[in-house]
Amino acid sequence: MGLALGGLVSLPAWATNWTPESIGRTSTLSENQEVLLSEIVEAIIPETTAAGKVSPGAKSLKVHQFAARMINDCYPATAQATLQKGLVAIDEASNKAYSKSFTALAPTERVAVLTTMSNASDTTEKQFVNMIKNLTIQGYTNSEYYMNNVLKYNMAPGFYHGCVPIAS
Repeated sequence: MGLALGGLVSLPAWATNWTPESIGRTSTLSENQEVLLSEIVEAIIPETTAAGKVSPGAKSLKVHQFAARMINDCYPATAQATLQKGLVAIDEASNKAYSKSFTALAPTERVAVLTTMSNASDTTEKQFVNMIKNLTIQGYTNSEYYMNNVLKYNMAPGFYHGCVPIAS
């Protein structure tokens, strides 16, 4: 019992120094694949500017890391294989259509490649685009930015106003 209590007391001090750099790479994707995935999620939810206000895109909110982690940790091996095949297929499709890799394409060309893949007869390409699109939306709408600035999420709704006179 004492050992458990000591562990619980020391955990916050031990965990305060955790940073993405100290944890290291958590993705099974190579750095090139991670860059490609970040550009794909950015094509789905790009950074926008409206009325002088900048809304960050999925890439800047690191939604690609969320998607990779979800596929790696929560999805079956078939989804992981679909991710690997889809990353190869998207570069092949962009090279075929524009003679450039996906990361070198303009935003409108990226959307066109994703649309073509989502309408393709190959089920792996369709599954890849749908899976990444769903995870991008899920990751973006669960981000701190979206919760605070768009939904105006309040962790503890309602307020306690003590010492307020009650009219009878």
